[in-house]
Amino acid sequence: MSALLQVAGLVKSYGGVHAVRGVTFAVDAGQILALIGPNGAGKSTCFNMLNGQIPPDAGSIRLEGEEIVGLPPRAVWRRGVGRTFQITATFPSMTVRENVQVTLLSFHNRLASFIGYAGAAYRAEADGLLALVGMEAQAQRPCGELAYGDLKRLELAIALANQPRLLLMDEPTAGMAPKERVELMRLTAGIAREKNIGVLFTEHDMDVVFEHADAVMVLNRGELIARGTPEEVRRDPHVRAIYLGEGLLYDARHRQDQPDTQHQNQHGSAA
Repeated sequence: MSALLQVAGLVKSYGGVHAVRGVTFAVDAGQILALIGPNGAGKSTCFNMLNGQIPPDAGSIRLEGEEIVGLPPRAVWRRGVGRTFQITATFPSMTVRENVQVTLLSFHNRLASFIGYAGAAYRAEADGLLALVGMEAQAQRPCGELAYGDLKRLELAIALANQPRLLLMDEPTAGMAPKERVELMRLTAGIAREKNIGVLFTEHDMDVVFEHADAVMVLNRGELIARGTPEEVRRDPHVRAIYLGEGLLYDARHRQDQPDTQHQNQHGSAA
C-alpha cells in the first residue's frame, strides 16, 4: 500500500539561503509524524510548501498518488489537507459554533447562498465537531471570551471540518500550559487514529514529541539529518548535537572539532 503523503526531493531557496534541501519523506494514514529542528531549520517553509502557500523550486508532493505541487491552498484543502497554525485565527465576535459553521459553509461551497441565513446551516455537523474536541458546552460563547487552550481546541475542530485525510499542525501547542499541551495532543492522537488521519506536526516541546509521535524526523539547515522512532532519534548523536545549549542552530558536521564531547553529550539531549 502506498503512503498517504509522499514527498520527494523538496527544495526551496531564497536568494543564497537554502531553506529546504532535497527533503524526502512519507506519511501513512493514521500515522503521527513529528518534524523537529532548531529555529531556522526550515520546518515552516516545508509546511508552507505542503499546503500550497509557497511553491517549491523542485520536488514532488503526492497526496494518495496525486501530484499537488502547483495547486493553490484552497485546492489542496479541498483534496483533504487540514491545517492548524502557530497563532490561532478565529472570528472573536462570532460564537464558537459559528466559527465552525463558516468553515463548513465554505467546504460545501455555500457561503454566498447562505449570507444572512447561516445561523442554522450545518449546525448539527458543527456541534458534532465541537463534541469531538470537547467544546460542545461552549458552542454559544463568543470566541473572544475563550481561554487560549480552548481556542486551540476550536482550531482543531475547524481543521477537521473539511474531513481531512492529512492534518498539518504547525506548533500546535505553542503558548499553552504544560497540562494543556498534553491534553491537546492526546486528543489529536485519539482522533487521528480513530479516523485514520495522517498527522504531520512541528513542535519545540520535546516531551510532547516523544510521548505522542509514532516517528520523528529532524531537520537542520534545511536537510533531514535523522528519522526513526522517538527513542532512536533521542539517542542519535547528530540530533543531540543540534540541540546543544538552548537549541541554537548547530552544524553537526563540525561536532568533531569540539573538544569537550563528553560535556556536549551530557547536556545536548533533545529530550
